[in-house]
Amino acid sequence: MAGKFTLELLQESLPSLLKGEKPGLSTQLKLSPMPPPSILTFRDVWPSCLRAAVLLLLYSRHRAPYLVFIRRSSQGNHHQNQISFPGGQINEPESVEEAAIRETQEEIGLNIDNILVAGELTPLYVQTSNYCIFPVVAITRRKPVFIPNAVEVAEVIEVPLAHLMERQNLKQEVWTLRGQEMLVPYYQYGEHKIWGATAMILAEFLEILTRIIHSPIDYSQGKSRKLRKT
Repeated sequence: MAGKFTLELLQESLPSLLKGEKPGLSTQLKLSPMPPPSILTFRDVWPSCLRAAVLLLLYSRHRAPYLVFIRRSSQGNHHQNQISFPGGQINEPESVEEAAIRETQEEIGLNIDNILVAGELTPLYVQTSNYCIFPVVAITRRKPVFIPNAVEVAEVIEVPLAHLMERQNLKQEVWTLRGQEMLVPYYQYGEHKIWGATAMILAEFLEILTRIIHSPIDYSQGKSRKLRKT
């Protein structure tokens, strides 16, 4: 199934899908450590939570769609050495979209030219940090040249979308987190384990992608938006 995806198909179909009803918390929780630290939604804690935006950036490499992740450095203020999507705190008065792009520029040197914003996923509340995370999906037809900020980013990780959609790459282990044993599901890519909030966001995105194959799509309801410089 994953081999049928092309960047052109994603650009055509994702805006419409992201405007529709999304799988939401029920799908996000499938990739949560068990027992889940929280089943609260962002609406339950709004506006007392902190706000952050992350970017799911799709681009073509080796003629196939890829997603970019980062491994955060040990020098950062949050989530040291963990794998995540690029992103960070939303600064008023910027929008979710603007924050996701700005943070990605700062962390991996992304050039915003030719980036098309497809839409947003369901915001995710992370109780352990009290952050409401707003995921933004974007597409670029040109392979980005990544220039990581060494203070914040230890490694840029480029992952084929097809790899993430293969069931054998979804695994689970028992870990000790915050003094408690938990069953932790994760996506395996080489030596990397994509887990926690990043995996929960990714689970919803991959679930939405399955609708491209299994359901007819009305492409007339949504269009990608080219990001404008402000």
